[in-house]
Amino acid sequence: MPSTKLPLERYKVLDLTRVRSGPTAVKVLADWGADVVKVEMPPIPGQDDGYTGSRGSADFQNLHRNKRSMTLNLKAVEGKNIFYQMVKEADVVVENYRPDVKNRLEIDFETLKSINPKIILASISGFGQTGPYSKRPGVDQIAQGMGGFMSVTGLPGQGPVRAGTAIADLTCGMNCATAILIALLQREETGEGQWVCTSLLESQIALMDFQCARYLIENDVPPQAGNNHPKSTPTGVFPTADGHINIAAGGQQMWTRLCKGLGAKSLYEEPRYQTAADRLEYRDELNKALSEYTEQRSSREWVDILNEVGVPCGPIYKIDETFSDPQVEHLGITWPMRSKDMGEFNVVGQPFSLSGSRPSVRRHTPEAGEHTDEVLAEFGYENEQILELRAKGII
Repeated sequence: MPSTKLPLERYKVLDLTRVRSGPTAVKVLADWGADVVKVEMPPIPGQDDGYTGSRGSADFQNLHRNKRSMTLNLKAVEGKNIFYQMVKEADVVVENYRPDVKNRLEIDFETLKSINPKIILASISGFGQTGPYSKRPGVDQIAQGMGGFMSVTGLPGQGPVRAGTAIADLTCGMNCATAILIALLQREETGEGQWVCTSLLESQIALMDFQCARYLIENDVPPQAGNNHPKSTPTGVFPTADGHINIAAGGQQMWTRLCKGLGAKSLYEEPRYQTAADRLEYRDELNKALSEYTEQRSSREWVDILNEVGVPCGPIYKIDETFSDPQVEHLGITWPMRSKDMGEFNVVGQPFSLSGSRPSVRRHTPEAGEHTDEVLAEFGYENEQILELRAKGII
């Protein structure tokens, strides 16, 4: 039976992040049990709070579950001193300011390390902590463009195309969470904290993986390939009687299985399609010929037939269809959450599981400052002191 104790419960995390990349990193830690205190500026009427959408939006609710929220003015000396007191007992601080901001706020690594030698500061930026672009503001789509992703996405000749989700932000957040966990493991050996850094640009480049390797090793600049795989053919999107499916049949064995499943003996015997190199050379003609077969049956029929003969294939869903698929339901990727104001709904869970523990939504997404008094009390502040801090605008 999975333990009721989650693996990261012993860690306290101070979350200074906003928008998406940083909150994604902290969400991993929070879901797996870390005590996360989301430190936010006291709200100023009429001023943008730096988030995408309202706190009640689906995006915000999904990103910030399992965290507590306190408001604290880090620009005020008294607020900064409160934060320093919290750093003494924390394990991790996560921020995604522009690199120079942390120095102005005096929450840079050297400062935090002097307060707590075991602290791990995790920093996310658009382009890196140093270098000619370090002070530039960075957002997901800019990283998608600079990391090469948009140049290979879309139909040939179509022009640059962004991904349908914030892949640089999300990947950067997951990379940051991984780096934090590695630093926590190393701290068990050294007893010392460290500064871990990642950026949207680095994360986007790493996500390109084999496409970047084509250039670095073979000096091959990948072009747009649309729905075709750059190297493996036939792999792509094929029309059916009621829509489209994905088929991936690269390699000789898969090609043989595909022809068997389609009943395409003439294609299997065609001299132009005998080897993988042949099929890549005549890819457009081959895809057209295959489409004449796939158009004859429904998507569901072909998925059943081709899976039966061992050819990787699958339907192309809209999001609502994704979540109604029986395998998706079985995986339990959606978690129920109850909000005080919004009732019960589902959020996107973690994409991996452990046999020894089972995370869930334990806390609803907080309102700004919902736990300020609670957190300050844990650090020894009395009610009168908290009231005074609030009157001064520190919290």
